Formats: sequence, structure tokens, C-alpha cells
Amino acid sequence: MHDLLAGIRVVDLTTVVLGPYATQILADFGAEVIKVEPIGGDVFRAARPGHSADMGAPFLGCNRNKQSIALDLRKDEAREVLHRLVRGADAVVHNMRPKSADKLGIGFEQLKAVRNDLVYCFAAGYGQAGRNRDEPAYDDSIQAASGFAALNADEGGSPRFAPTLIADKVGGLHLAIALLAGLASRNRDGQAVCIEAPMFESIVSFLLVEHMSGLSFDPPLGGAGYSRLLSPYRKPYRTADGWVGIIPYTAAHWERFLRLIGREELADSPLVNDPVERSRDIGTLYALIEQATPARTTSEWLALLRERDIPCAPVNMLEDLTANEHLLDVGMFRRQSHPTEGDLVAPRSPFSVDGDTGDADVPAPRLGEQSRSILDQLGYDAREAEALIASGAVAAFEGGAGGAGPE
Repeated sequence: MHDLLAGIRVVDLTTVVLGPYATQILADFGAEVIKVEPIGGDVFRAARPGHSADMGAPFLGCNRNKQSIALDLRKDEAREVLHRLVRGADAVVHNMRPKSADKLGIGFEQLKAVRNDLVYCFAAGYGQAGRNRDEPAYDDSIQAASGFAALNADEGGSPRFAPTLIADKVGGLHLAIALLAGLASRNRDGQAVCIEAPMFESIVSFLLVEHMSGLSFDPPLGGAGYSRLLSPYRKPYRTADGWVGIIPYTAAHWERFLRLIGREELADSPLVNDPVERSRDIGTLYALIEQATPARTTSEWLALLRERDIPCAPVNMLEDLTANEHLLDVGMFRRQSHPTEGDLVAPRSPFSVDGDTGDADVPAPRLGEQSRSILDQLGYDAREAEALIASGAVAAFEGGAGGAGPE
């Protein structure tokens, strides 16, 4: 955890992955992130595997360096707790539809009345100026709607979902950027700002950077889709004992690769040296890689390609990453002891700050783990805090190691 955002307080009303991933990025940079959860907790706490019912591994993966307070925002007393939090905060963030936020009393206009220079960011499924603004949205539905599932079709043409939460995490990155932009804007003019970072539009923007292709022109110069990425020969290639990724990109890469596989007659051809022709017919070149790779083992290919400075990589399994030598060199995985979940291993933030080794990350909190300390910071005395907990407006974690959870 770094300290570039030290002194910034973010009230985090997000759930599942998109929002928590965004706020974890800010927390990794040192922002104080107060995770405000419903009494039952963020539903992603139940995602398995895990030792405890409310501390599954996927939840641990996007909620480090945060504090948790549990509030029943249907109750006036809980809303007053939230208002006190907002008065001392720099930003509020959620990933609800605005109509749901308004019902809970956490809409932009409602919270701007609490703090008039508030940075307010939200990520609904769809932009509020469009007809789908009230549609519920989850990663799978957005993968389908955005064209991603069709782009990821199998060899038979059947659309497929990616085996990662791509729409959630791309949306989370956009939401984090929105938060940082809002904070920078407020520092200049002192005005409240509301920034919308909708999930659908975020992934569409992400995909169409290269896949707008021929539709970039009016009239079009062909259809959508970047041909290099759509070639059936662009894929990991089978070797004598496994698989390898090979990506000659420049003319020099292709010339060296073609000489390596004994295709000198192509090395100086326009197919290689004319960048327009190479782009137009890249599938022909990729097919040559597929034909050549079964002749050698993966390690032989990697050695030969690295000697020639041709981009390549082994095809790692997920389980290989925690022992990857480069990742070990950079200290990507850190061990920590969680007071209730035992010993944990987690990837650190990918960012490095020159001259700053960073403080140790704080593992994800139990539900309501900091409820009492946050109430104390907000000016509630012990009697008032216990009354809020007894009323059900606030829940506080009561367990020790392997404890029973919030009361």
C-alpha cells in the first residue's frame, strides 16, 4: 500500500466486483476507504472457497486495505451515520442504478445537500441518457450485450463468455479513473461533481479501440473487427511437448522468424516488409507459425526466439503464476496473517512508486469489523453506539479468531 492518496477519504457503497475493484485501487494508493455494507453484508462475501461464510477468496481479492461498517440504510438513524461519514469524506461511490440509490437516500442531489463539494461517482449497468438505463446488469449480461461474447465465439461460431469477470473489471478501472478525475476537478474549483461510468459503455469503448475498424470511416471501409486479432491462426501454438505464444510484430521480427524456420524466400518479400500488405494478409504469416512449431519443444522455441529478440512466452496455467520467477523477482505475491482466516497469499497492487517500498497491505475486513471505531470517530459515544447496534441500524463484528460474525 502506497501513500499517494493519503488524506483522501472515500465512502464506498459498492458491491460484488466492479465497484470494490475500483475502490481497492484507490485504497492501494493510500486512500482511506470506508466500505459501507448492508446488515447482511456484500453478497460477494459468500463466493467460495473460504473458511468463513462471509470471507470467500474472491471477496478477499477486491477488498484489501478497507474498513467495514454495516448499516441498514432503511433506518433514519443509519442514514444519519452515513451523512456524518459523507460530511468528512472527499468522495462517494456506488454501482447501483440511480433509482435504487435515491430510494436509499444516497442519490447525488441528496448527498450534495450534505456536502456541497462532494465527488460523487457511480457505475450503473447502462448510461442514464439511454433507454436501457433501468436494466439490471451483471458481467455475463454485459459480455453478451457489448459484443464481447460474440467476439469470443468458439470454432463453431457459438458465443462464449470469457472465464474472467472482464466487464466488471474493465468497468472497475473506468470507475477508478472517474474517481481520480473527480478528485482532481474538485481540487481546482471546489464544486460538487457527479460522474457516471456505466458498465456497458465502458466495455464497448474498451472493445472498439481496435475493433471499430472499417466502421471508423463514413462511408465504411468494411465492417467491424480488427483482422489481425480475428485470424484463426492467431493463437497459442502446439509444440512437440506443449504450447507456446509467439508474436512476431515488426518486419524485423518476421524476417528473423522466417529465416529461423527456413523460409528465406519470404523474408524479404512485400508480405513481410510492406506494413499495409502484412496487415492485410497477416493470417498467412500466422499459419506459417502453426506449421513450424510442432518440430521443436517449448523450451527449444523459447531459447531460439529469445536469442533473436522475437516476442514469445510460455503458456502458463493459473497455478503456475505463484511460482513464476519474474513475479517472484518483483515480489508480486505477499503472505499475510488474517486474524480470523489464517495465513493468506495475495497478489499486491501492480503499481510501483519510485523510492516508496509501500506499507504492508491490510487484509479485507470482516463485516462490520470497524463499525464501533468509525462510530467513535464520527462523534458517537459508547452508549449511543451500543444503542445504534441494538436498534439494528448498525451491525458490528463481535467474533474473535473464527468468530461468530456481526451481532
